[in-house]
Amino acid sequence: MCGIVGYIGNRQAQDVLINCLTRLEYRGYDSCGLAVSGSSLEVYKDAVRVNELAGAAPQLEGTAGIGHTRWATCGPPSQLNAHPHLDCRGRIAVVHNGIIYNFDRLKQELLAEGHNFAAEVDTEVLPHLIEKYYRGNLEEAVAAALHRVEGSYAIIVLKADEPELVVARKGSPLVIGLGDRENFIASDVVALLDYSDRVIYLEEGDIGVINKIDIKIKRNGADVLRKEHKILWTVAEAQKAGYEHFMLKEIHEQPKVIRDALGGYSQAAEPLVELAGAGGTDIDSLLILACGTSYYAGMVGKYIMEELLAIPVRVELASEFSYQGQVRAGTAAIVISQSGETADTLGATRRLKEKGCPVSAITNVMGSTISRLADRTVYTRAGPEISVASTKSFIAQLVVLYWLALSYSKVDIRRLADLVMAIRQLPSKVQQVLDKEDAIRRCGQFLSGYENVFFIGRGINHPVALEGALKLKEIAYIHAEGYAAGELKHGPFALLGSDTPVIALVVRDNTYEAVLNNIREIRARGSPVIAVVGQGDEATIGQLADWVITVPRVEALFSPIVNSVVLQLLAYYTARERGCPIDFPRNLAKSVTVE
Repeated sequence: MCGIVGYIGNRQAQDVLINCLTRLEYRGYDSCGLAVSGSSLEVYKDAVRVNELAGAAPQLEGTAGIGHTRWATCGPPSQLNAHPHLDCRGRIAVVHNGIIYNFDRLKQELLAEGHNFAAEVDTEVLPHLIEKYYRGNLEEAVAAALHRVEGSYAIIVLKADEPELVVARKGSPLVIGLGDRENFIASDVVALLDYSDRVIYLEEGDIGVINKIDIKIKRNGADVLRKEHKILWTVAEAQKAGYEHFMLKEIHEQPKVIRDALGGYSQAAEPLVELAGAGGTDIDSLLILACGTSYYAGMVGKYIMEELLAIPVRVELASEFSYQGQVRAGTAAIVISQSGETADTLGATRRLKEKGCPVSAITNVMGSTISRLADRTVYTRAGPEISVASTKSFIAQLVVLYWLALSYSKVDIRRLADLVMAIRQLPSKVQQVLDKEDAIRRCGQFLSGYENVFFIGRGINHPVALEGALKLKEIAYIHAEGYAAGELKHGPFALLGSDTPVIALVVRDNTYEAVLNNIREIRARGSPVIAVVGQGDEATIGQLADWVITVPRVEALFSPIVNSVVLQLLAYYTARERGCPIDFPRNLAKSVTVE
């Protein structure tokens, strides 16, 4: 969940590191720090924001350095617990993303040998282990130290008076940016956009030695070559472009995101991926695995796939599947991860591969770990998403799932033609929602005064209700719960009242009358109701609801797209009214890279 960066070249490292760390702020953090090697190894760190660190830090002279933004997992946020961490003599500095399970045992061993510890974090054992094994070769010392470590890591090691950085990864992402007589390292390509558009992704177990001219990578002691990838994102895409928050910008980018996805895939003569075997025709069930927002996209995908492919679909949390999940013969799997680096989803993917299950990945990041693990990958083409709360990535995931299902659809040709026409209209339909933003903003102002909110939907919009509740929790800090509307009577009704608003998703499909009846029951308990309805139903629903948000009429199968955009804006304006830090909500990281 932390962000790490490194630089070696001819520039002053401090300026480069600060800029790269600023790019990584969206990942979330509670402290940050730098180490720069020049005539000596100098460290400056604190439990502050990057801009505060930049303003307070002295000039650290040197052209090689490492930096870190930390989310506390082991040890509370503090100056001492911030990275980088040093060995006893202050000659070796380490930044680390991951978790070391056996750090306590290693620490006790090192203490008994006379090493001095200053912090309360697992990472601190790394520089001391490297110090213990150092015999004049930093790479060999790092390899020996990591041989003792149980857990996950992406690390950069800097030693005074040595013109190189040593990097390694296991279970956490690390990417090398290639320059002209300079090289860069980061946990995320976004950090590198100002400096390089050519990158190398380290693989599991890789150890690299990097100087300003050369890169050498080894695995199990043998030299290996890693493919160079081109970054297609631009610096402009990672900026706010005049919007108050990245989240609002990314919501407004969604018509373009849908067009880009459809433009890329609809021209293909073949299906997006082969779900299994030759032509994908031999599967009789489908498993979808994901976490968080991607999991809710997978839940929508279940409805899409079952309707269009006529096969049973199971959706599971990747974090749970890694421990208990089962796969039977004839099952193909789809794994979904915005970053392609979600630790739980990667673990589940490895488990699927071990069982011989064909795996297709849906991700936004080319070259990410999940794209290299999976048999086949479909990219969402959403561009960089900076806000922690996923919006355009969620919509892009849905578009890919729709098009994937249409590629294998079992419906008749006329129905298929209607669906293809309907999906092509989605960019304009979403734009119509955005054009009514002021009405949604007013609902957000109303909602901001409450501390508990329910979201309800039925059928394909049940997961949209779950996602809407998640968004409100994430950025507005309001306790919110999403329910299948029929489940309210099985317990949650006890919490309804004038201080518990309910957001109801009403769609003209086979759930319509049932949802209307649910709204009547809610109103009888005194709860305010905000209804999201299709054009033409305003009058009917207006008699039942306190607030009505109208969306353009769409084919019911595609209603999650327009309804999700409404709920994203509703969460945004509620959070804005409450003065919340929308792009960087407390305690959350954009990419969860540790279990």
